[in-house]
Parts: sequence; C-alpha cells; structure tokens
Amino acid sequence: MKHAVFGAMIAGAVGFATTAGAVTEIQWWHAMGGTNGERVNKIAEDFNATQSDYKVVPVYKGNYTETMTAAIAAFRAKEQPTIVQVFEVGTATMMAAKGAVYPVEDLMADTGTPFDKAGYLPAVISYYQTPEGKLLSMPFNSSTPVLWYNKDALDAAGAKVPTTWDEVKEASEKLVANGMDCGFSFGWQSWVMLENYSAWHDLPFATKENGFAGFDAELVFNNDAVVNRLQQIADWQGAKLFKYGGRRGDSLPMFTNGECGMWLNSSAYYGSIKGQAKFNFGQTMLPVDTAVRDKPQNSIIGGATLWVLSGKSDEQYKGAAKFLAYLSTPEVQAWWHQETGYVPITTAAYELSRSQGFYEKNPGTDTAIKQLSLNTPTPNSKGIRLGNFVQIRDVINEELEALWAGDKTAKEAMDSAVERGNVLLRKFERTVAR
Repeated sequence: MKHAVFGAMIAGAVGFATTAGAVTEIQWWHAMGGTNGERVNKIAEDFNATQSDYKVVPVYKGNYTETMTAAIAAFRAKEQPTIVQVFEVGTATMMAAKGAVYPVEDLMADTGTPFDKAGYLPAVISYYQTPEGKLLSMPFNSSTPVLWYNKDALDAAGAKVPTTWDEVKEASEKLVANGMDCGFSFGWQSWVMLENYSAWHDLPFATKENGFAGFDAELVFNNDAVVNRLQQIADWQGAKLFKYGGRRGDSLPMFTNGECGMWLNSSAYYGSIKGQAKFNFGQTMLPVDTAVRDKPQNSIIGGATLWVLSGKSDEQYKGAAKFLAYLSTPEVQAWWHQETGYVPITTAAYELSRSQGFYEKNPGTDTAIKQLSLNTPTPNSKGIRLGNFVQIRDVINEELEALWAGDKTAKEAMDSAVERGNVLLRKFERTVAR
C-alpha cells in the first residue's frame, strides 16, 4: 500500500490538528542518502499532506557521523533542528549532552500525544532507554547484520547455505573452485565482526554490561574467540575465500555484481540488493562459531533513532510529537520495513507485514526480526553503549585493516584496538564527570 493513500486514513487515528493558521516548520536532519533519502522525503511529504499546521522539512546532512557532528555544532550555535537522526553508537554521547535532549517519552506525555511503549519491539526499544526505563529517542531505522547469499552461485557450485563458520569456509571453497573471485566479504566490520559476533556468541565486548552499567567500562573484545576467528579469516585471503572491501557498505558491489558469493552486512541493504542484483539472492542468520558456542544467543541492532533537541518552541514540539506518532503507525512502519529491510519498530507493523503476505512472498525478509528476538538478551547481548564509540570504531577499523594487509596478527591488532579504545573511554568518562 502506498502511504500517499493511507496518509489521510491515519490522520484521525493519531489526532492531527487541522485548524487554520500559520504553518510551524519542523527541521528534521537525517543521514539517509540515495534511495532511502527519497523514502525519508516521501514520509515527510505524506505527513505534511495529512494536516495544515505543521511542515516537516527533512534535510540531508551527510553520513551518520557528519549528521551528529553537525547537530552538536548547531546546538552550540543555537541553530539546532527540532529532530535529528543519530546512529546507535552515538547514544551514549547524546545521553551525556546535558540539557541538549528532550526525551521522547517526556515529549509525548507533555504534548498529550498517545504513546504506548508496550507496542514497540523489545529488542529495538530497550537499547534507547535509561536504566529507569524512560525512552530517550524514537526508533526509526533499526537493523541487524545477516548473511546475504547468491543463491544461483551456491546452487551452481553445489554448496549449501551456511549456518556455521566451518560451512562458510566450505561454501567459499566451492564458490571459488567454480570460478567466483571470492567466497565472501563483509561491511561495517566492527559492528558485524566484533560487536555482533560477540553478542551472537554471548561474549562481552566491554565490561559494565557493555557500558550500560556505567561510563567506567573497559573494552575486552581481545579474547581468544574473536582473535581466532579474525586470524582465520585473514588467513583465508590467500585462497580468495575472503576479500576485504571497505569499512561500511563499500563492498556491496562485490556482492551484487557477482564477485563474491556471500556478504555479511545489514538487513537494511535489502532494497539496494533487490535493485542491483541480477541473480536470485537470499538472507539467513549469521553463522555460528561452533568452537565457541553450539547455538547463537541473539544479534544486536544498528541503525539510528530520532532525537528531539531542546530549545525549540512549544508549537514545534507539538508538531514533532504528532510526526513521531505518524512515523510509528503500522502502515508507515510496514511500508518502510518492506521497502528498506529495516526492522519494523512495532509489533503491529510486523503483524501487518505478515498479514499482507510480505514474508511469504519474500522468504528470509524476517531474518533480522528473528535474530534480534532469538533469545532473551543477556548483559553481553543487549547492545553496546560506550562513550566516544564513533572514534573507537575508527580505531577498530584501522587495526582490522592492518590485519587484512598482513601488517599485524589478529592478536596484535585486537590488543592495540583495546588499548587505544580504552584511552578514548577514559577521556569520555572524564568529560561526563565534570
């Protein structure tokens, strides 16, 4: 269903104002480029068409890091937007920005906007709550990494869809033997190969419940399981089983052009893969390292939420609350989920997608939801909330690239990443203690 059609239907349900008067503009800064940027614009346009009091203006500010940095600078200059999209690794930084944030749960209550936390997927909403359970920001584009595979290539090579890392190796060997340039690659390597690998195997990434229990956390991901897995992958490069293609989504073309038969990255690449791949593809759960654990625990989310910033007018806040309510409706969320591969943030949106036959027609598209809710999260698998995490990921990327280049062993790279990352954690801890 196109949400230009259902926009008018939703208006009454979420209580939009329609009285005549001046239009209040609400700036929404975001980091969604390309096709997803067009979808963001569509959501704003459809919301604007449902009422005449508010106009949401989406503004693309660059990638996630650039968008968060721009918002912080704008706040200091008293030129901040009402709403800004911030990726999950910026959560601790936003929480520590005293006086800069208007918690979403407070916003909804203060404006009298209907809001029921019970309707949101626990695996999504829990990451953005305070220890007391207050929701700080509105989930928007949540995802988790999955294993994407070229079904045609696996079939031609006589390989099965892998469920373990041993099977990833076997499938890669068969793919390369059948003429492919590489078996597999991955993107967002810290998120996929350290953060989610750790959660998937119920291993601590950092102390203090991965930072949830205090800013005095320390990194501990330089354990034998992580080191052994990364070293083996590095060793596979010689046989072309693995090929590195970049820090974020840079390696997507290596999968969609048929160079590599498998790709570990976000479920949110569904739209891009669907539009680019000229072969039958699928997605399945992340592989299990059976040397570490027989069965997986659960994966953790990535993506971003929408934060409301302080210092705006009451009328802008009323409009922001109405927009966030609109954004959370089952119809909008189901459309966004089905178009992008991001996880629907509410149970109702998930059920709507299922009733519409989306998962039946597109097998595997509920993989991300299943992974996130596979088991009750443990202190090791509920997410990672660390200060200066953007910079820490940069450090991890640098050290991993030294490993892929053969300049360091996995042990050397991970020990260095932990040491350098802990320096950044102590710096952040000193900042928030002021």
